[in-house]
Amino acid sequence: MKSAYRVLATLIAIGVAAQVAFIAFGTFRTSADAEDGVGIDSSYSNTGLDLHSIGGSVIGALVIVLLIVSLFAKVPRGRMFALILVGMVALQFLLAVVSFGVPVIGVLHGLNGLAIAGVAGVAGRMARVPRPDAAKQPAEV
Repeated sequence: MKSAYRVLATLIAIGVAAQVAFIAFGTFRTSADAEDGVGIDSSYSNTGLDLHSIGGSVIGALVIVLLIVSLFAKVPRGRMFALILVGMVALQFLLAVVSFGVPVIGVLHGLNGLAIAGVAGVAGRMARVPRPDAAKQPAEV
């Protein structure tokens, strides 16, 4: 179960990196479309924006699975990190919704996303399985 926890936490961190790429693609595509005279209105969408939306849902699902796995994995502070991630991802969805009405809140959405990646990375490292020979070696001073 430790391995499943580590893989899920790592996938969440990688997912956030993909989210950054997706929103960058979507933003530049929107800019290019506007320059080409494409109407940008409430019905407008592009692949980058769609991928960002789907990616957020995938990360949300991964965090819920991580929380479930954390109940069975013997990872130091694993449940705590999973619960923190659930809270951060819930906040991320709230910030996304609010950002459509108050665009400056999008800054917090971006910063919270980076924080999610950091917390997920730390959670993944907490589930690291030590090598059998590591316990036999003296600690470096």
